[in-house]
Amino acid sequence: MFSRKNKLLLLKFVSLFSVVRGYNILIITLAQYLSSIYILAPNKPLGQVVFDLNLFMLVTATALAIAGGYIINNFYDAEKDLINRPKKSMLDRLVSQRTKLTTYFVLNFGSIFFASYVSFRAVVFFAFYIFGIWWYSHRLKKIPFLGNLISALLAITPFFAVFIYYKNFETVIFVHATFLFLVIAMRELVKDLENLKGDLAQNYKTIPVLFGERMSKGLITFLVVLTLVPIFLLAKYFDLGLMHYYFYASVILLLVFLLLLFRAGSRNHYLLLHNILKFVIVSGVFSILLLDIDLVLSRIL
Repeated sequence: MFSRKNKLLLLKFVSLFSVVRGYNILIITLAQYLSSIYILAPNKPLGQVVFDLNLFMLVTATALAIAGGYIINNFYDAEKDLINRPKKSMLDRLVSQRTKLTTYFVLNFGSIFFASYVSFRAVVFFAFYIFGIWWYSHRLKKIPFLGNLISALLAITPFFAVFIYYKNFETVIFVHATFLFLVIAMRELVKDLENLKGDLAQNYKTIPVLFGERMSKGLITFLVVLTLVPIFLLAKYFDLGLMHYYFYASVILLLVFLLLLFRAGSRNHYLLLHNILKFVIVSGVFSILLLDIDLVLSRIL
């Protein structure tokens, strides 16, 4: 049986895992590896990509930087989250703010350390990325429109570290990135609607606070329409293998999302919408395997 001390340590570990959103980091790590194997370096042997030490260092540096970003964001949003997510906030508060800040600096140092193994340019890239996350959490997130834009850009930035490493700048990659950026931008606006109560209490100048829910829903609708552009380009001009089924399913899901959006009026409604967009993003990671199913099968078998 666990002693009381061991139970407390376990709860603190769970709390820290909750703060850094370890499940999100695992998905991002998987996305970077799958992108490397099946998009950026499809002609390289599987083992050469999976056991590439430089790639491992870049992915690890990314994971540590993102974990640090979640901590500093949690630090600045502690009061707001207490209103919006009281149960999660109580779990998060099992770890002191001092411990969170210490962990934040350790994670960022670790990110730079792992990046330094790859190159000086990687160090500069992650130094700017870490600074960008801090600047966003400290100041930019409170600025309407700009905060949402920067948040979406920061979310897709880690993938460019891998793109640059493989020197793969094909057009199809940027079209995929545009689709992902638009879905993440939608998610950020939905999160603002979801967190409206706490944002009002803490005087955050978000789009829903300044312009209301109707304006926010209009902007989200506009972003949904924009996503049809990269989907059309991908389906018409690029060979997606079986992945085109993912984009067709995404269109259907986004239409359902829109129908639910205009009926939404409570936090639970927006939470459901948030989860739909999260599903679109996460399923997109696994759908990378559908780009070339023969290649996948050959590498598995």
